[in-house]
Amino acid sequence: MSTAQQQLATNQDLNGKVALVLGGGSGIGQAVAWALAGEGCRVAIAGRTLASLEETAAAFTGSPPILVHQCDVADRAAVEQLFAWLDERLGPLDIMVNSAGVNIVRRSMAQLDPAEWDRVLAINATGAYNCMRAALERMRPRRSGLIVNISSIAGKRALRLAGPAYCASKFAMTALGTAVGLEERANGIKVTNIFPGEVNTPILRMRPEPVPEEKKAQMLQPADVAACVVCIAKLPPHALVPELVITPLYQEYA
Repeated sequence: MSTAQQQLATNQDLNGKVALVLGGGSGIGQAVAWALAGEGCRVAIAGRTLASLEETAAAFTGSPPILVHQCDVADRAAVEQLFAWLDERLGPLDIMVNSAGVNIVRRSMAQLDPAEWDRVLAINATGAYNCMRAALERMRPRRSGLIVNISSIAGKRALRLAGPAYCASKFAMTALGTAVGLEERANGIKVTNIFPGEVNTPILRMRPEPVPEEKKAQMLQPADVAACVVCIAKLPPHALVPELVITPLYQEYA
Protein backbone atom coordinates (compact mmCIF):
# COMPACT_ATOMS: atom_id res chain seq x y z
CA MET A 1 0.00 0.00 0.00
CA SER A 2 1.35 3.43 -0.95
CA THR A 3 1.80 6.25 1.55
CA ALA A 4 -1.16 8.06 0.00
CA GLN A 5 -3.33 4.96 0.36
CA GLN A 6 -2.28 4.52 3.97
CA GLN A 7 -3.24 8.14 4.72
CA LEU A 8 -6.59 7.69 2.99
CA ALA A 9 -7.26 4.54 4.99
CA THR A 10 -7.15 6.51 8.26
CA ASN A 11 -10.37 8.33 7.34
CA GLN A 12 -13.40 7.15 9.30
CA ASP A 13 -16.05 5.00 7.69
CA LEU A 14 -19.40 6.65 8.45
CA ASN A 15 -21.43 3.53 7.72
CA GLY A 16 -23.68 2.79 10.69
CA LYS A 17 -22.89 6.01 12.55
CA VAL A 18 -25.87 7.67 14.25
CA ALA A 19 -26.42 11.26 13.11
CA LEU A 20 -28.99 13.84 14.19
CA VAL A 21 -29.57 16.89 12.00
CA LEU A 22 -31.50 19.81 13.49
CA GLY A 23 -33.27 21.92 10.90
CA GLY A 24 -33.16 18.90 8.60
CA GLY A 25 -36.34 19.66 6.70
CA SER A 26 -34.91 22.24 4.30
CA GLY A 27 -31.83 24.11 3.13
CA ILE A 28 -28.42 23.17 4.49
CA GLY A 29 -29.84 20.76 7.06
CA GLN A 30 -31.71 18.85 4.38
CA ALA A 31 -28.59 18.55 2.22
CA VAL A 32 -26.51 17.43 5.21
CA ALA A 33 -29.07 14.76 6.09
CA TRP A 34 -29.04 13.38 2.55
CA ALA A 35 -25.24 13.47 2.38
CA LEU A 36 -24.75 11.65 5.70
CA ALA A 37 -27.44 9.11 4.82
CA GLY A 38 -25.69 8.56 1.50
CA GLU A 39 -22.55 7.66 3.45
CA GLY A 40 -24.46 4.97 5.32
CA CYS A 41 -25.22 6.92 8.50
CA ARG A 42 -28.40 6.16 10.40
CA VAL A 43 -29.90 9.64 10.20
CA ALA A 44 -32.67 11.33 12.13
CA ILE A 45 -33.86 14.83 11.27
CA ALA A 46 -35.78 17.24 13.46
CA GLY A 47 -37.44 20.59 12.97
CA ARG A 48 -40.63 22.55 13.51
CA THR A 49 -42.44 21.66 10.27
CA LEU A 50 -43.40 18.00 10.09
CA ALA A 51 -44.43 18.10 6.42
CA SER A 52 -40.98 19.35 5.35
CA LEU A 53 -39.27 16.69 7.44
CA GLU A 54 -41.40 13.96 5.92
CA GLU A 55 -40.75 15.24 2.39
CA THR A 56 -37.00 15.27 3.05
CA ALA A 57 -37.07 11.72 4.42
CA ALA A 58 -39.20 10.45 1.53
CA ALA A 59 -36.82 11.96 -1.03
CA PHE A 60 -33.99 9.74 0.23
CA THR A 61 -34.48 6.31 -1.31
CA GLY A 62 -31.41 4.62 0.12
CA SER A 63 -31.08 2.44 3.18
CA PRO A 64 -31.47 2.81 6.09
CA PRO A 65 -34.32 5.32 5.79
CA ILE A 66 -34.14 8.75 7.39
CA LEU A 67 -36.24 9.05 10.55
CA VAL A 68 -38.15 12.21 11.47
CA HIS A 69 -39.21 13.85 14.71
CA GLN A 70 -40.96 17.20 15.06
CA CYS A 71 -39.20 19.51 17.51
CA ASP A 72 -38.78 23.22 18.21
CA VAL A 73 -35.17 23.55 19.37
CA ALA A 74 -36.11 26.62 21.43
CA ASP A 75 -38.35 24.41 23.58
CA ARG A 76 -36.05 22.70 26.09
CA ALA A 77 -38.61 20.09 27.10
CA ALA A 78 -39.22 19.22 23.44
CA VAL A 79 -35.48 18.83 22.91
CA GLU A 80 -35.26 16.41 25.83
CA GLN A 81 -38.11 14.41 24.30
CA LEU A 82 -36.32 14.41 20.95
CA PHE A 83 -33.15 12.96 22.43
CA ALA A 84 -35.03 10.37 24.46
CA TRP A 85 -36.75 9.29 21.22
CA LEU A 86 -33.38 9.18 19.45
CA ASP A 87 -31.90 6.99 22.21
CA GLU A 88 -34.76 4.54 21.78
CA ARG A 89 -34.88 4.47 17.99
CA LEU A 90 -31.21 4.69 16.95
CA GLY A 91 -29.05 4.34 20.06
CA PRO A 92 -25.83 6.21 20.95
CA LEU A 93 -25.33 9.49 19.09
CA ASP A 94 -22.14 9.93 17.04
CA ILE A 95 -22.76 13.10 15.02
CA MET A 96 -25.01 16.09 15.63
CA VAL A 97 -25.44 18.97 13.20
CA ASN A 98 -27.03 22.20 14.43
CA SER A 99 -28.61 23.67 11.30
CA ALA A 100 -31.86 25.09 12.69
CA GLY A 101 -31.99 28.83 12.14
CA VAL A 102 -34.24 31.75 11.26
CA ASN A 103 -34.08 35.37 10.24
CA ILE A 104 -36.75 38.04 9.86
CA VAL A 105 -37.80 40.51 7.17
CA ARG A 106 -37.99 43.61 9.39
CA ARG A 107 -34.45 43.20 10.65
CA SER A 108 -32.91 46.67 10.94
CA MET A 109 -32.62 48.05 14.48
CA ALA A 110 -35.17 50.74 13.66
CA GLN A 111 -37.71 48.09 12.64
CA LEU A 112 -36.79 45.24 14.99
CA ASP A 113 -39.66 44.19 17.23
CA PRO A 114 -38.58 42.93 20.69
CA ALA A 115 -40.64 39.76 20.22
CA GLU A 116 -38.81 39.04 16.95
CA TRP A 117 -35.45 39.61 18.69
CA ASP A 118 -36.47 37.06 21.33
CA ARG A 119 -37.54 34.54 18.68
CA VAL A 120 -34.34 34.77 16.64
CA LEU A 121 -32.13 34.44 19.73
CA ALA A 122 -34.27 31.62 21.14
CA ILE A 123 -33.90 29.48 18.00
CA ASN A 124 -30.45 30.36 16.71
CA ALA A 125 -28.58 30.67 20.03
CA THR A 126 -30.55 29.07 22.86
CA GLY A 127 -31.72 26.30 20.53
CA ALA A 128 -28.10 25.45 19.75
CA TYR A 129 -27.34 25.38 23.47
CA ASN A 130 -30.32 23.12 24.21
CA CYS A 131 -29.25 20.58 21.61
CA MET A 132 -25.55 20.69 22.44
CA ARG A 133 -26.31 20.16 26.13
CA ALA A 134 -28.42 17.09 25.38
CA ALA A 135 -25.90 15.70 22.89
CA LEU A 136 -22.94 16.13 25.21
CA GLU A 137 -24.68 14.24 27.99
CA ARG A 138 -24.72 11.26 25.64
CA MET A 139 -21.27 11.71 24.10
CA ARG A 140 -19.22 12.20 27.27
CA PRO A 141 -19.66 8.66 28.66
CA ARG A 142 -18.45 7.23 25.33
CA ARG A 143 -15.61 9.79 25.07
CA SER A 144 -16.34 10.40 21.40
CA GLY A 145 -18.61 12.43 19.18
CA LEU A 146 -18.78 15.27 16.69
CA ILE A 147 -20.93 18.40 16.88
CA VAL A 148 -21.11 20.66 13.84
CA ASN A 149 -22.68 24.09 14.20
CA ILE A 150 -23.86 25.73 10.98
CA SER A 151 -23.21 29.36 11.86
CA SER A 152 -22.69 32.12 9.26
CA ILE A 153 -20.01 34.59 8.30
CA ALA A 154 -22.41 36.99 10.06
CA GLY A 155 -21.33 35.06 13.16
CA LYS A 156 -17.72 36.15 12.66
CA ARG A 157 -18.27 39.75 11.63
CA ALA A 158 -21.44 41.82 11.76
CA LEU A 159 -23.06 42.28 8.36
CA ARG A 160 -25.57 45.04 7.74
CA LEU A 161 -27.60 42.81 5.42
CA ALA A 162 -28.05 40.15 8.10
CA GLY A 163 -29.46 42.50 10.74
CA PRO A 164 -28.60 42.92 14.44
CA ALA A 165 -30.68 40.01 15.76
CA TYR A 166 -29.29 37.45 13.33
CA CYS A 167 -25.71 38.68 13.79
CA ALA A 168 -26.03 38.60 17.58
CA SER A 169 -27.53 35.10 17.52
CA LYS A 170 -24.81 33.73 15.25
CA PHE A 171 -22.03 35.42 17.26
CA ALA A 172 -23.52 33.67 20.29
CA MET A 173 -23.54 30.32 18.47
CA THR A 174 -19.92 30.88 17.45
CA ALA A 175 -18.78 31.64 20.99
CA LEU A 176 -20.79 28.72 22.35
CA GLY A 177 -19.27 26.27 19.90
CA THR A 178 -15.73 27.54 20.40
CA ALA A 179 -15.92 27.53 24.20
CA VAL A 180 -17.56 24.10 24.37
CA GLY A 181 -15.03 22.74 21.90
CA LEU A 182 -12.17 23.87 24.13
CA GLU A 183 -13.75 22.13 27.12
CA GLU A 184 -14.83 18.91 25.48
CA ARG A 185 -11.78 17.99 23.43
CA ALA A 186 -10.37 16.47 26.65
CA ASN A 187 -13.38 14.12 26.53
CA GLY A 188 -12.67 13.06 22.95
CA ILE A 189 -15.51 15.20 21.58
CA LYS A 190 -14.96 17.48 18.60
CA VAL A 191 -16.88 20.70 17.89
CA THR A 192 -16.70 22.45 14.53
CA ASN A 193 -18.22 25.81 13.62
CA ILE A 194 -18.91 26.23 9.89
CA PHE A 195 -19.33 29.78 8.60
CA PRO A 196 -21.04 29.82 5.20
CA GLY A 197 -21.35 32.92 3.12
CA GLU A 198 -24.46 33.42 0.99
CA VAL A 199 -26.27 30.11 0.41
CA ASN A 200 -29.27 29.49 -1.81
CA THR A 201 -31.73 28.29 0.85
CA PRO A 202 -35.34 29.12 1.81
CA ILE A 203 -34.12 31.64 4.41
CA LEU A 204 -33.55 33.99 1.46
CA ARG A 205 -37.34 34.51 1.43
CA MET A 206 -36.82 36.55 4.59
CA ARG A 207 -34.58 39.08 2.82
CA PRO A 208 -36.04 42.60 2.83
CA GLU A 209 -35.62 42.64 -0.96
CA PRO A 210 -36.25 39.65 -3.26
CA VAL A 211 -33.11 37.87 -4.47
CA PRO A 212 -32.87 37.49 -8.27
CA GLU A 213 -32.63 33.93 -9.59
CA GLU A 214 -29.34 34.69 -11.35
CA LYS A 215 -27.83 35.74 -8.00
CA LYS A 216 -29.08 32.53 -6.34
CA ALA A 217 -27.32 30.52 -9.04
CA GLN A 218 -24.01 32.16 -8.10
CA MET A 219 -24.40 31.49 -4.38
CA LEU A 220 -23.22 28.46 -2.48
CA GLN A 221 -25.68 25.60 -2.78
CA PRO A 222 -26.70 23.54 0.27
CA ALA A 223 -24.84 20.50 -1.08
CA ASP A 224 -21.59 22.49 -0.98
CA VAL A 225 -21.88 22.92 2.78
CA ALA A 226 -23.02 19.33 3.20
CA ALA A 227 -19.86 18.13 1.47
CA CYS A 228 -17.82 20.02 4.07
CA VAL A 229 -19.73 18.33 6.90
CA VAL A 230 -19.07 14.88 5.43
CA CYS A 231 -15.38 15.67 5.00
CA ILE A 232 -15.10 16.77 8.64
CA ALA A 233 -17.02 13.74 9.88
CA LYS A 234 -14.65 11.40 8.03
CA LEU A 235 -11.52 12.76 9.66
CA PRO A 236 -9.74 10.40 12.06
CA PRO A 237 -10.31 10.90 15.81
CA HIS A 238 -7.03 12.79 16.29
CA ALA A 239 -7.88 15.44 13.65
CA LEU A 240 -9.99 18.48 14.53
CA VAL A 241 -11.33 21.33 12.39
CA PRO A 242 -12.37 23.98 14.93
CA GLU A 243 -13.80 26.26 12.27
CA LEU A 244 -14.30 26.43 8.52
CA VAL A 245 -15.27 29.40 6.34
CA ILE A 246 -16.82 28.73 2.93
CA THR A 247 -18.10 31.45 0.61
CA PRO A 248 -19.22 31.77 -3.01
CA LEU A 249 -16.46 32.93 -5.31
CA TYR A 250 -17.92 36.43 -5.66
CA GLN A 251 -18.22 37.11 -1.93
CA GLU A 252 -15.28 38.90 -0.34
CA TYR A 253 -14.03 37.71 3.04
CA ALA A 254 -11.05 39.50 4.53
